[in-house]
Amino acid sequence: MTAQDHDSSSGLRHAVVTGTSSGIGRAIAERLLADGWRVTGIDRAASVLSHEHFGGFEADLAEPQTLIARLADVGAVTALVHAAGYMRVGRLGELQAESSEGMWRVHVGAAEALANTLAPRLREGGRIVLIGSRTANGAAGRSQYAATKAALTGLARSWAIELAPRLITVNVVAPAATDTPFLRDPSRAGTAPVLPPMGRYVDPVEVAALTAFLLLPEAGAVTGQTITICAGASL
Repeated sequence: MTAQDHDSSSGLRHAVVTGTSSGIGRAIAERLLADGWRVTGIDRAASVLSHEHFGGFEADLAEPQTLIARLADVGAVTALVHAAGYMRVGRLGELQAESSEGMWRVHVGAAEALANTLAPRLREGGRIVLIGSRTANGAAGRSQYAATKAALTGLARSWAIELAPRLITVNVVAPAATDTPFLRDPSRAGTAPVLPPMGRYVDPVEVAALTAFLLLPEAGAVTGQTITICAGASL
């Protein structure tokens, strides 16, 4: 039996998804629920999702030890999707150490804690997807954010090598500016995103669709990759 078979306890594949209260994480959870998954959401604030196959709990992703303790009762897992995140901006001469530390804990530290705890529970054929950012390539005024998102590629490629013998894939989905409340965060004042060549921002449902594909058996040969979805911003 592989992890893509239905979970014996619920009859459904089971995904743990962070950040389901809003934005990309919510879109991913909604897509997986529509595709017949059971979803456990992890959020700092209560998720607004209401579905018979959705259950969640509140946890501070910046506190790995507390997060790990909360994962004890999650049970068997088919897939892990780490979508939670936030941005703090600043140019050289204005960088705040607490901004870098906070983003590192949520983007990288939480990814480590989640994967370290859940990967041993994944059966053959399991999936891990980390939501990165096109900004990882570098952007003026966003160096600290870019550094934390760039680190996800190193994690994903390393874990992909380790988990390949178990047919578990690990990938990063890296969106450009996406039309979510995050895009309108007041903390981004002065570093407004540039409209991509397609004349629109990425839709969260597009990120969710790509993520959902990577969780399918048909994506079993895709691993260790960072896949950009950018409406032409990388051209």
